[in-house]
Amino acid sequence: MNIITSAFPQRRMRRMRKHDFSRRLMSENTLTVNDLIYPMFVLEGFQRSEKVASMPGVERYSIDLLLKEAAELVELGIPLIALFPVTPVDKKSLLAEESYNPDGLVQRAVRELKQAFPQLGIMTDVALDPFTTHGQDGIIDDTGYILNDITTEILVKQALSHAEAGADIVAPSDMMDGRIGAIRQALEENGFVNTQIMAYSAKYSSSYYGPFRDAVGSAGNLKGGNKHSYQMDPANSDEALHEVALDIQEGADMVMVKPGMPYLDIVRRVKTELAVPTFAYQVSGEYAMHMAAIQNGWLAEKAIVMESLLCFKRAGADGILTYFAKRAAQWLKEHN
Repeated sequence: MNIITSAFPQRRMRRMRKHDFSRRLMSENTLTVNDLIYPMFVLEGFQRSEKVASMPGVERYSIDLLLKEAAELVELGIPLIALFPVTPVDKKSLLAEESYNPDGLVQRAVRELKQAFPQLGIMTDVALDPFTTHGQDGIIDDTGYILNDITTEILVKQALSHAEAGADIVAPSDMMDGRIGAIRQALEENGFVNTQIMAYSAKYSSSYYGPFRDAVGSAGNLKGGNKHSYQMDPANSDEALHEVALDIQEGADMVMVKPGMPYLDIVRRVKTELAVPTFAYQVSGEYAMHMAAIQNGWLAEKAIVMESLLCFKRAGADGILTYFAKRAAQWLKEHN
């Protein structure tokens, strides 16, 4: 990039910042409703909702109430939601069989959502941690180590069950090696050639996930355990590019960086160096920190939320998973 310079006062950088119209004309990035993906939690039952204590303003919904929420999202123009299940304890197991149950919670939710709102994109989480008794993302051996290839076999069954239910995008979020290629092959062989894959390619072993694990009920199962052996080391950047390149090669249509704001350098590197559809997840811990400051009066809600989302666009993200999506969409609609 060649920087054209001239001496002050011939060039006063503040000159273009003086007026609203000129600031708008030279704005390099813009946030729209088309950039927003709304993560939602679904639970069993009817007319049920539960607040997530560590995520103020976020709730878990039974399918009937989820449909009411979806109607509002369609009206706001949000293009895509991401579904995460709250699995009852009695349906969790060591082999996560419930994850690919054709009549499972996610599968039923997808069918009803697509029937009611065919225009709303539905993305499903392909991972086993909501379904295992130990809270890890895969099948473990006697030492507690996650068995990669056996886990991949179950992830393939899970992804197929989601595609059969009508999911538009399956999103493997577990960081097992080779699972994108295996899922893509299975989708092709079973006729789901247009089912998209969003790979959580650069998912870091982060401490920012705590509130999410509360929301889906997997935090207690971990019992102080960690996911260092399969999620990425926060110290690494080059490794993320290798992960992304492998997933694209195996058949991913788009890739994810997770968490979001602390990893915007990774978003920028992926977008600049690999030029693939790149998404980022403003995760539960980021949301909880913002909300704590907002509720204490330390930060102004609309201003700080919209700034945080714009930063994702500046870094190169094509879209953002954020628990602020509904509020941001409402603010954008009011602005227009």
